[in-house]
Amino acid sequence: MPTTKKTRAKKVRELTFKDLNYYVSAGPIRIKSSKDVAPCRDIIGQEKAINAIRLGLDIESVGYNVFVTGHAGTGRTTTIKHLLEGLENKVPKLNDVCYVYSFKNEDCPRILLFDAGDGCRFKKDMGYLISSLRKVVPKIFISEDYKDRQSRVVREFETRQKELIGTFEEKLTKAGFVMVQVQTGLGVRNEIQPLIDDEPGSLDKLEHLAKEGKFPLARLDELRRAWYSLRREFDSTTVESKKLSTKLEEALAKLDQSMVAPLVADKVNLLRKRYPDEKTLTYLDEVEEVLINDLDRFREAQPRRGEEEAPPYRKQEPFEEFSVNVILDNSGVDKAPIVIETSPTYKNLFGSLERVVDRFGYWRTDFTRIFSGSLLKASGGYLVINVMDILTEPGVWTHLKRTLRNQEIEITGYDPFYMMAGAGIKPEPIPIDVKVVMIGDPNIYHQLWALDEDFKKIFKVKAEFDNVMTLNKRNIKRYFEFVSKVVANDDLPHFELSGMEAVCDYALRLSGRRDRLSTRFTAISDIIREAAFCCHQRRGRLVSRKDVHCAVNSRRSRINLLEQKVQELYDNNTLMVSTSGTAVGQINGLAVYSVGEFSFGRPARITVNTSLGKQGVINIEREADLSGPIHNKGVLVLSGYLRQMFAQDKPLAMSASISFEQSYSGVDGDSASSTEIYAILSSIANLPISQSLAVTGSMNQKGEIQPIGGVNEKVEGFFDVCRAKRLTGRQGVIIPHQNVDDLILRPDVMDAVSGGKFHIYPVKTINEGIEILTGLPAGKRNARGKYAKGTVMGMVDEKLHQMALALQFFGKDHGKNDKNDD
Repeated sequence: MPTTKKTRAKKVRELTFKDLNYYVSAGPIRIKSSKDVAPCRDIIGQEKAINAIRLGLDIESVGYNVFVTGHAGTGRTTTIKHLLEGLENKVPKLNDVCYVYSFKNEDCPRILLFDAGDGCRFKKDMGYLISSLRKVVPKIFISEDYKDRQSRVVREFETRQKELIGTFEEKLTKAGFVMVQVQTGLGVRNEIQPLIDDEPGSLDKLEHLAKEGKFPLARLDELRRAWYSLRREFDSTTVESKKLSTKLEEALAKLDQSMVAPLVADKVNLLRKRYPDEKTLTYLDEVEEVLINDLDRFREAQPRRGEEEAPPYRKQEPFEEFSVNVILDNSGVDKAPIVIETSPTYKNLFGSLERVVDRFGYWRTDFTRIFSGSLLKASGGYLVINVMDILTEPGVWTHLKRTLRNQEIEITGYDPFYMMAGAGIKPEPIPIDVKVVMIGDPNIYHQLWALDEDFKKIFKVKAEFDNVMTLNKRNIKRYFEFVSKVVANDDLPHFELSGMEAVCDYALRLSGRRDRLSTRFTAISDIIREAAFCCHQRRGRLVSRKDVHCAVNSRRSRINLLEQKVQELYDNNTLMVSTSGTAVGQINGLAVYSVGEFSFGRPARITVNTSLGKQGVINIEREADLSGPIHNKGVLVLSGYLRQMFAQDKPLAMSASISFEQSYSGVDGDSASSTEIYAILSSIANLPISQSLAVTGSMNQKGEIQPIGGVNEKVEGFFDVCRAKRLTGRQGVIIPHQNVDDLILRPDVMDAVSGGKFHIYPVKTINEGIEILTGLPAGKRNARGKYAKGTVMGMVDEKLHQMALALQFFGKDHGKNDKNDD
């Protein structure tokens, strides 16, 4: 610490190794290794989130779905699985869902709901019904009884047909006419012609003979009148004959129905007794009606002349309409279904309608090609999905909201570009009762809450996962149990007590505070596995503290390439930083660089030049558009501090320019505001400050130091630079006193502090910091509002007073010189 001969600053507290020691100690316990610890079976450190999830799962009202927020790696998915699997005593009423053909509206397949397991039985019973009828009904049509009845009906109508035709033929004979067949094109037609000399002849021919005088005209007129009368009677006879044919067909149909209807009714009645649901009974009524009224479907397609068998398109399944499509089968399910959908595409979540190309080249589908999705499979239970997966899949979020709001799902084919346009169907919506648990980041939750009104109605429960928990003996023991669990699950070597304590040390570093343990158990699990690997490499039997440190250092070395490259710039003085000596208006600030998962700190030179003027504090970064809004605010705070301290009895006749040297990518944050005020004070008073120290800390207008982030990275970053340039025993860092509990430093930094090679000074005010940097007392105002001479503030105040007078007299002298020039 630099000093002067005249006065000395009061001694400022310096942190010792005891102050920095954060190593976790389990205390006097009987645990020697992870062998003595039972693996944990419950969730650690998330009691608040667990209570919220249980609330959402237990309330059965509409809209009480759960949105789980928190940082990745805090065990959100694992917790949900654990809670859902623990709900074994809650067994809801599960249903089977079947789609069947709608005989009254073929484009709208209907749903039938059955108790769990009855859906497949109904499908089997319907299959047996159709297969048995297909075997029995054709035998009825070839039975002797049926043939006898059919022949009697046919003979009866044939007799009536003969009588009708015989009566007309007698009239023809008496009138001297006969019925002949005349070729017309490719067909023939019946025509009445008179007999002339026992030979039939057309009236046209007789008219030709009459014109030649070879046939009497009177006789021709008589034949023509008789022909017209017979023709009318022929038409009437033809109509009657067709009526008889129609009646014959109706009689034969009634015969068929009378023979088959009792059989169909008996078999359908069996199903009615097994499945008494109203919708099922309605469907069975329609089945019976269709089967009885369309018996031709029982007659197989016959091959035509020249064909060995009928082609496939003529042998289409005639009973396809009677099949049953079971899209949800809960047979054998004895607890609420739990579905974790990792790929929630529209098809996977809501189901699909598959289309095929028919023989004409058109796309078509039917009710047998309806398939269920995860949402329906989770009906009566729980569906777990990730919100990012939902929002990135087209069409899924809107349809999911509609489904949860209406408590029913519509299975439709998702085709936004109509590339598969063709025959389509609209299946009947399916009622569902599902509890959705959605996992996402807090930012997404807040955006959905603010921008989507439906979101508030369908996700009424929010469960927040914390990324830290309190450090106490109970949680340390639970951490040991977690280590034991990972060791058992991955078949790793056991951890000795020091190894488990080192894992807790790593959890402290992840949490960022000494009184907190991290709940990012994904990262903790990784370091446990890597420590076991380090133990295996040294052929050890138990994982020790050194193995955990080895794993942490190995992980750091894998991702710190940028840090090494930046350090090389300091080593060859490309980035200029002084770690010894003193300078006026120059100080070492500290910055944090973040690259993905890795952050590291390094010093940055901050310089200040002051002069006579009225511009106040000039932020060079701001003038160059390289300063962020928070940094701009910090610079403005400096001006407020200077006005309070030195402009109560005079104006500030000063211009001070501040610059982050060799900074080309922008600066933001206010953690360097105290650093900048130290440099300004040094420049005004022309007072050198120590370059062996680096400073970080925010400040307010009253001169109080405020906490900052990234304190560990900043301290370690300056230590690395000092070590590379040689530790002198004078280097150190000034930090806000509030950040002392955040210090969880690397072992090598703590060893340097313990050996007096590196120093850490916590400060509460600007006065404390300037005393450390200059070795002089900061100074306070006396009763007359003046600072004592020989203090830093006194020097600054005196200099600013001189500058104010100089500016005043400069203006007057400059005006006199202008007059003399005139």
